Amino acid sequence: MVEISIKSVPDKTFGAVVTGPRLPDLTETEFAIIHSAFLEYGFLIFPDQHLTDQENIQFGERFGKLEFGALPLANQEKLEDGSYGEVIPLTTQRMRTNVGNEAWHTDSTYWPISSKCAMLSAVTVPDEGGNTELADMRAGYAALDEGTRARIEDLAAYHSTQYSQANDLGDFPLQRSGSIYHGEAYLRPLVKTHPETGVRNLFVGRHAFGVPGFSRDESRNLLRSLVEFVVSEPARVYSHRWQVGDTLIWDNRALLHRAMPYDYAQPRVLIGTRVAGDPESELSYYPDDARAEEGRRALQAELQALREETQHRMFGATTLQDDKGAVPSDSSAARYNQGRHSSL
Repeated sequence: MVEISIKSVPDKTFGAVVTGPRLPDLTETEFAIIHSAFLEYGFLIFPDQHLTDQENIQFGERFGKLEFGALPLANQEKLEDGSYGEVIPLTTQRMRTNVGNEAWHTDSTYWPISSKCAMLSAVTVPDEGGNTELADMRAGYAALDEGTRARIEDLAAYHSTQYSQANDLGDFPLQRSGSIYHGEAYLRPLVKTHPETGVRNLFVGRHAFGVPGFSRDESRNLLRSLVEFVVSEPARVYSHRWQVGDTLIWDNRALLHRAMPYDYAQPRVLIGTRVAGDPESELSYYPDDARAEEGRRALQAELQALREETQHRMFGATTLQDDKGAVPSDSSAARYNQGRHSSL
């Protein structure tokens, strides 16, 4: 067996750097060690891996079924020969969405089944900026005072990318079935018990809005304050400066993450692989569930209010009409129909 070195990130409540093995060559025993470290630390950094697309997919599949595999998360289009074309301008919906990801979030909470974990591998990185940051919602929950814990114990919030894009940027993407801007909003608890470790953590982020039973102002203030509390302690936040060849994997059920700004005229190519959550623990409900209509109404009311409030944000409360197909689609849209039958 290859010697595996797992060193915790200094001065942080979470995270570790793993060296020694090549991820495509892991034995079952070696993977079990890495999986155990993943659950313990929340995220793992694997320097100098230089994974191919197929190797990204194969490593991701060891954690479960994929939402998508080896998808370029980039400001360039991938060409048929595997190279990358011109840098995509900020005027496209793809780049509007990329900029939106610079706010704290967790992946796929805007689908019926939210994500288990996500992985990025660095292909091209800008000269400065473009870091990926992570924040520990486990340590954040543990540090809450008892009064706040009691207050939020049974609360939930709706999750929607249409809300987050509008709220953060004044971007109102075209609503399309099959894209991540699909018109649904899914209700998820503010406090989550991790299905594999039993550890409790906050479950919040930019996609969350509309706590049922709260006024709009009360809901917004509460959700904002919880995210701000998590990231207020430097030990709970890690910023990864990408080096070509790095692979980073994190637990979407327990951590927040965000991209950091950079010079958008410079290429930035990360290869993304996302693992679907287990329906038993990550399913909210499906669009044909009676509860889904309440989410749609809450979302439309919120978007109407934000139209008036976001005129002076980055994109001026606008909808990009000619996106040339740039509204992101997500294979999760097809996957949830398959997953629902196995989970019923």
